[in-house]
Amino acid sequence: MTPLIAPSMLSANFGELHKEVEMINRSEAHLIHLDIMDGLFVPNISYGFPVLSAIAERAKKPLDAHLMIVDPDRYLEHFAKLNIAYLSVHIEACRHLHRTLQKIRSLGMKAGIALNPHTPINSLEEILPSADFILIMSVNPGFGGQQFIEQSYKKIRSLRKLIESQNLSTLIEVDGGVTLENGPKLIESGADILVAGNSIFGSINPTRTIEEMSRWSR
Repeated sequence: MTPLIAPSMLSANFGELHKEVEMINRSEAHLIHLDIMDGLFVPNISYGFPVLSAIAERAKKPLDAHLMIVDPDRYLEHFAKLNIAYLSVHIEACRHLHRTLQKIRSLGMKAGIALNPHTPINSLEEILPSADFILIMSVNPGFGGQQFIEQSYKKIRSLRKLIESQNLSTLIEVDGGVTLENGPKLIESGADILVAGNSIFGSINPTRTIEEMSRWSR
């Protein structure tokens, strides 16, 4: 299986955002990853709807939005209007997670559950059938460029076993510290979607880096 590569716009050059989006459009990337931060759920703020709208207008790849915000239910319709394809909310932020996932699906988006590094996989056992994908945070959310948490490999393998035990086709997305070096092992552990920020936008040739990542397989 070939993984889906999702460059994270959080690491892009915001001064030339349109050029960065065009680069991804021309590349072999599969998705464009958007990290939405509110300064409350995580200690940082990323970008609001005006910037998101500008990205959405230029994007030719499906958009993958990761909501690191409190009370995400307030904004689900807004993201649907931006034609977001994949929308993930944090299990730690949702009081009624099943209802939230149902709403996301009813709006025509793939529904994802994001887990912070400290949140155990067994917390997904009852809710897993309601999600289209699970986003494993392999760094603490809120900042780009953090060091990969090695325990994440074990967590991905455990999640893969849980998905298979329930005979589901749920995808596993991994976000945080993904590099050319650890990518193959993440795929081997069971990842389907890899989010990469600094390793793509910080490289000498981002398009070539994406191309190399897109050649990985399990």
